[in-house]
Amino acid sequence: MVTRKRAPAREILGWAMFDFANQAYTLLIITVVFGDLFTRVIVGDGPDYRLGNLLWSVALAVSYLMVVVANPVCGAIMDYSRRRKQFLFASYLMTVVTTALLWFVEPGWIVFAMVLVILSNFAYAIGEGFIASFLPGLGPREDLGWISGLGWGLGYIGGLASTIFALAILGEVSAENYDNVRLVGPFAAVFFLLAAIPTFLWVRDRGRRRQLPPGQSMIGAGFARLRTTWLNLGQFRDLRTLLISIFFMMAGIYIIISFSFIYGAQVIGWEEHVRVIMFVTVQITAAIGALTFGFLQSRIGARRTYLMTLGLWMAAILAIWQTPLLTDFAQALFNVEWEAQYVFLFAGTLAGLSLGSAQSAGRALVGVLTPHGKAAEFFGFWGTSAKLAAVFGILGLGLLQAWLGLATAIIFCLALFAAAMITVIPVDEQRGRRIADGWREKG
Repeated sequence: MVTRKRAPAREILGWAMFDFANQAYTLLIITVVFGDLFTRVIVGDGPDYRLGNLLWSVALAVSYLMVVVANPVCGAIMDYSRRRKQFLFASYLMTVVTTALLWFVEPGWIVFAMVLVILSNFAYAIGEGFIASFLPGLGPREDLGWISGLGWGLGYIGGLASTIFALAILGEVSAENYDNVRLVGPFAAVFFLLAAIPTFLWVRDRGRRRQLPPGQSMIGAGFARLRTTWLNLGQFRDLRTLLISIFFMMAGIYIIISFSFIYGAQVIGWEEHVRVIMFVTVQITAAIGALTFGFLQSRIGARRTYLMTLGLWMAAILAIWQTPLLTDFAQALFNVEWEAQYVFLFAGTLAGLSLGSAQSAGRALVGVLTPHGKAAEFFGFWGTSAKLAAVFGILGLGLLQAWLGLATAIIFCLALFAAAMITVIPVDEQRGRRIADGWREKG
């Protein structure tokens, strides 16, 4: 068996810098600033903002659906042509340009804003898959964990740095401060543009071009491979069941990523300084959660760790949903005048611990149950199904909040995490590991 050599340190750093760079987009545009700006100012259908929330969910769902459709085709083209770096650069450039154009959006320009969000989030999301495809070429299998972790860690640092700096300059999200806060688009674009330069200077595009099967197009090859992957999963029942569970989990996580700060502004009515504290708290606790549960996983197993993180998510959603009740309880218990926005920070701490740990545990369990020779195939399918989960979760919440209001619709998240927990119960980690090892021996 040929062991791949570790790539030069500069190349590994260049790969990880893409995670550092692109976090400015997802945090500033999707999670913290622009989503809130879109619903409360650009659409501005107060006091409950149901139309704004629905249109925001539609824009994100459409962008993720575009990724689901494009991913198999782009994956096939990259595999057969070995032009991954060109695809990565195209997605990076498209994200930068469409994000910068958000500056031109005025209050009431709803369609223009939605088009830019759809295009920018599509480019960002599909770029996540492109950059991940370089990982196997950066070193032997035993090194990929810490290399991936380096990207994860730099992502948190980049997100924390860019967002704190932006929040300090931009100020609160409001119609009165619109001329200042609209700079969020150009700021995120420039940060991504500059910070990702090392990726394109230092990362190599390894591998040789492959011949396309006779009589088959790139589009046909892409979707044929997707179908083959699904059929192959039938040999690994524990892995297939796990992927269904992860579908429900990721649907819930994408809701939190897309609506948590919107919820804080609309339902909790937090002040600007609490919004900043919440962001910092979530970033730090997410990193702590990923590290802590990663250590715990080596002691109690991946499946048990995954179940624990799902339980933590359910507790976090209950705390978010019942923040007013928890506020009254805290005031009665401690005899202090606590505001709901500060109790909401407690819910944010639970969500932060869950955010980093659940995704890490789920990914690790997929790795445990996946045969060595099918890692790229099954992880690619996992990435596509995660984006489909985003469509299901975000659009589902958008429709429910239009009917029930955001404060009540958040329990949809609770149902998703409960479904993820129930679905994974039949999974037998040891049996799945034996099946995966047995396939390697036969292959």
